[in-house]
Amino acid sequence: MKLTNYTDYSLRVLMYLAMKNKEDLSTIQEIAEAYNISKNHLMKIIHHLGKLEYIITIRGRNGGFRLAKHPKDINIGEVVSNTEDDFNILDCFKEGGSYCSISPSCKLKHALNEALKAFINVLYGYTLEDLVTNKAELVRLIRVSDEEWS
Repeated sequence: MKLTNYTDYSLRVLMYLAMKNKEDLSTIQEIAEAYNISKNHLMKIIHHLGKLEYIITIRGRNGGFRLAKHPKDINIGEVVSNTEDDFNILDCFKEGGSYCSISPSCKLKHALNEALKAFINVLYGYTLEDLVTNKAELVRLIRVSDEEWS
């Protein structure tokens, strides 16, 4: 199983915001520089995270964005499920995918489907807060404000 860059960047944005003071706004430029990510990619991600209500965006000259919820209330499995668009790890998983001659008796498809479900279920056991418990080290690495959420 490989997650897309889109999901990776979405998780990194949320982690970045979880390390900041809950009222401080961040900008696309700030996060792009912290992670060395394209601003164009981040614009799409920020828009989508706003639509999913993980972040609040404030437009205008002094605008930016911040988390809409406390980090403990953002489930990682849910974020991944909302940002990944294709969990078809084999072509035969897809509706209308290519036909395989052993498909009617194939155990591989079932084993991989079970593994995929286990992968997602593990992620549902984590929150954004869990991902930033090493906040001091993360803050040092990407230079964000180290104000606590209360």
